[in-house]
Amino acid sequence: MLNLHHLRLFRAVARDGTLTGAARALNLSQSALSSQIRTLEAALGHDLFERRGRGLVLTEAGRIALDHAEAIFKTAEDLTATLKNTGTVRRALRVGALATLSRNFQIGLLAPLIGRPDVEVVLRSGSQTDLLRALEALSLDIVLTNLVPARDAASRYLIHSLAEQPISLIGGTDTGLQGRSVADLLASEPLILPTPESALRASFDALVDSLKVVPRIAAEADDMAMLRLLARAGAGLAVIPPIVVRDELASGALVELARLKGLTEGFFAVTLQRRFPNPLVAELLEAFRMEDL
Repeated sequence: MLNLHHLRLFRAVARDGTLTGAARALNLSQSALSSQIRTLEAALGHDLFERRGRGLVLTEAGRIALDHAEAIFKTAEDLTATLKNTGTVRRALRVGALATLSRNFQIGLLAPLIGRPDVEVVLRSGSQTDLLRALEALSLDIVLTNLVPARDAASRYLIHSLAEQPISLIGGTDTGLQGRSVADLLASEPLILPTPESALRASFDALVDSLKVVPRIAAEADDMAMLRLLARAGAGLAVIPPIVVRDELASGALVELARLKGLTEGFFAVTLQRRFPNPLVAELLEAFRMEDL
C-alpha cells in the first residue's frame, strides 16, 4: 500500500526541484529524504525523477504521480473541512490552444467536459512553439491548432484531424452586397484578411490570383477573434470560417455572402505518445467524433 508520508515528501521535492531545498523545508537530512523517495519509487515500480544539472525533473511517471498526489491531498483537505463530497475527485485536463484559434470551435470541442463535477478544464493559449514545448514537458495534455506541426520518424506527436471548416465572405446586412459574384465582391469591396504568414492567407492569395483580382485590403489580423470584431464593426468583408461568427450569423447581425470555393480551415488536436496518457483526452476526442457523426 502507498505510504501517504512518502507521497507528501515526493510532492515537496517535485515542487522545489531539488533534494537540498526540499530537505531544508521539511527539516530532514538530504540522505533521509533521498531514501524515502527511493522507497516510494520502488513501491510504484518507476523512477519519478531524472537529474538535470543540479536539479531534479519529473519523469512521465513522476508527473502522473504528482497529479494523483495533488488529488489525494485535496480530497484529504476537503474531508477535514466537511463531510460532503469526499467521494468526488476532480481530474484535470490541461488544454493548450493556439492564440489565434476560433474560440467558438474550442468551446464546441470542450463542451462535453465543461461543467462536469469530476473534471477541471485548464485552458492555456499561446504560440505553436510554446504550446508544443509545454506538451513535450507534460505540462499540457493536448494542443488545439490549425497548423499541423512538422513530424519525422523520431517525432512523438500524434495528429488528430478534428474538422475542416469552409471559408466564406462574411459581411453586414447591406442588401446591395447579396447576390453578387465572388469575383465582383473581392474586386470591389474592402476586405478583412488573415495576416500573410497564415496558411489561410496563402490559399486566399492563390484564389485571387487565379481570378485576376487585386483585393482592397481594409485590415489584417492574426487573431480570429479580432477578425470577428472587425467584421462586426463594419470594416469590410471578412475572409473567415462561418463558425467564428456563428452567433452573429444566427442573430442576423452578419450574413454569409459567399463560400470561397477550394478554401478550408483545418482544425487539429496534437497529443504526445505517452505511456500514461490522460484518459480524459481519449474521452474528449471520442465524444467529439460521436457528436460529428
